[in-house]
This record gives sequence, structure tokens and C-alpha cells, in this order.
Amino acid sequence: MKRFSFTGFSSDAAAAVPPRAAMQNHHPKEHLYKILVIGDLGVGKTSIIKRYVHQNFSPNYRATIGVDFALKVLSLEQETVRLQLWDIAGQERFGNMTRVYYREAMGAFIVFDVTRPSTFEAVTKWKEDLDAKLTLSNGKHVSTVLLANKCDQGQDVLTNNGLKMEQFCQENGFVGWFETSAKENINIEEAAQCLVKHIVASENDAVHLEASDTVSPQLESNRSGSCSSCFRY
Repeated sequence: MKRFSFTGFSSDAAAAVPPRAAMQNHHPKEHLYKILVIGDLGVGKTSIIKRYVHQNFSPNYRATIGVDFALKVLSLEQETVRLQLWDIAGQERFGNMTRVYYREAMGAFIVFDVTRPSTFEAVTKWKEDLDAKLTLSNGKHVSTVLLANKCDQGQDVLTNNGLKMEQFCQENGFVGWFETSAKENINIEEAAQCLVKHIVASENDAVHLEASDTVSPQLESNRSGSCSSCFRY
């Protein structure tokens, strides 16, 4: 098991507020969310995590063995959110360890490679496996975002029709989907914002989310994707 060191946050504004408020600023509410990153072998799960956490990309492919970990710390208003990203090897769906890996997760990314249709065909199997082995304390499935990765390698017929992709996501219980590229840093941040938003809403037992300026169905990259509040269940 890897050990992590956490970086603290401070604010100069604390000196200008009353002592009680300053104390609250020094002790913000914290959340730790376990996030699964799953999908077939070679779809780019590790590259997505490295881009999101470390802002780098390596073209050298190395298959993940078992499971790897990374930590991302976010500051949201007066709250600190720590995302523990679990990078699960593509072949693990065929073993019995996924139940252990999935335990206590609050959200998930399922990734496929737009250049390999077989990895999209496997998406429903990954989602079924996830839903069968993991539920929240309220009995609902965890929030899951679908990532159509490697979109920098050309437009794919699978994601060419956004309405069909949205229909697929609604039928299979995804809260949203994004075309992504770890290499070109396309929609990685937006997808993570979408997932965190839904996790927080789920934790607060929110039924619907209001439209947000941070996550929008129309992205500046001009690549496809959407996040619900767009999807209504």
C-alpha cells in the first residue's frame, strides 16, 4: 500500500476576519472520496490519472498490475475534497478481486478507447460488474461517468452522435459522458468536476442538480460530452 502525504492550504484572508471565523477557515470541512477508474486493458486509465493529478503525459505504455493509487486534493469553497483514485488493471474484471477493490468507493470513471470498438462493447460489462458489487448506503448505485478516451486520434463513429451517447448513458445508469484525451488534456478536468458534483449531491441526498457554470454540456474544447443535471432520472 502506498503512503501519501497531504499538502495543507492556508489563506491570507483569515487574518482579516474575526477569530471564530478564522478558526473555521483553518479547520475546513474535509471529504475523502474513493474514485474507481476502470475499463479494458490499454484504454488509457493510467494516463488519464497522471494527467489529472500530475499534469503530465508519457507515451510509454506500461500495463498496471492489480491496482495503483493516486491522490488529488481540491479546495471547494470552505471545504477540502481529497480524491483517492484507484487505477484498476483492465484484466481484473475477470478475477474475484474487484469486489475488494470496489469497496467503499463513492464514484467511478469507466473508460474506453474510441479507436477500439471492442473496448466500448465491454463498457456495459464493466458497469454491470460495478453495480452488482457496489452500492451506496442508501441502496443506490455510485455515480459513474463514461470517458471516451483518445479522442485526439480522430473522430470516432461511436461518439459522433451525441444524442445516441446520451441515450446509452441514461439506459446504462451513467451520470454523464465526455470525449477525453490524456495526451492533449481534453475534458479531463471537466469530467472530474462532473463526477465530484454528482458525488457531493448524492452524499447530500440531492435529487436534482442545478445548472453550473463550471460544468457545461458545451465545452470550450469543442469535443463532445455532457454532465447531468442534464440527465434526469
